[in-house]
Amino acid sequence: MTWPLYDGGFWPALLLGLLFGLVLEGAGFGSPRKLTAQFTLRDFAVIKVMFTAVIAAAAGLWLAEASGIIGANSVYTPTLFIWSIALGGALVGAGFALGGYCPGTSSVGLASGRLDALVFMAGMVAGVAVFAGVFDWIEPFYRAGKGAPRQSLDQLLGVPGIVIILAMAAMAAAAFYFGSKLEARFGGPVQASED
Repeated sequence: MTWPLYDGGFWPALLLGLLFGLVLEGAGFGSPRKLTAQFTLRDFAVIKVMFTAVIAAAAGLWLAEASGIIGANSVYTPTLFIWSIALGGALVGAGFALGGYCPGTSSVGLASGRLDALVFMAGMVAGVAVFAGVFDWIEPFYRAGKGAPRQSLDQLLGVPGIVIILAMAAMAAAAFYFGSKLEARFGGPVQASED
């Protein structure tokens, strides 16, 4: 059975992308001020929204698999390359902290009229071009630390998927609690409208 919006075509992707952008803008994530405030421990909205989205998606996929709506291996899981993922995550995090955007939020920022988002997006395109240009040279590092193909976290740790979801929920609850305490201590969440 194929869901109506999942035909691998352009229109479903466009619709889901627009909805995602609307949610990001509604959460104030088109503002670099709001996004960089997480790094100064003044606003935990990004962590709260993203943790909620990850847990909801993980629980939904787990329920869909457990109820037979989707097959056990119907969700693509890429092969893990530990060192390139660690370095890439550090570089994306540094760019996020310095520029106030990630790829998705820069698109939202640009759509809401922020020219700094355009500069950030130009930097991303330049970074992709540099990466493509030097890929042959860095490929051995890129492929170092290869994990098992298509291995999910529950398979890697040898525990049921629900245990991973419950652990993420506990981590989220702790992050929400301590994040709210830090927000109160540093003057509350940043308002995106203050830009």
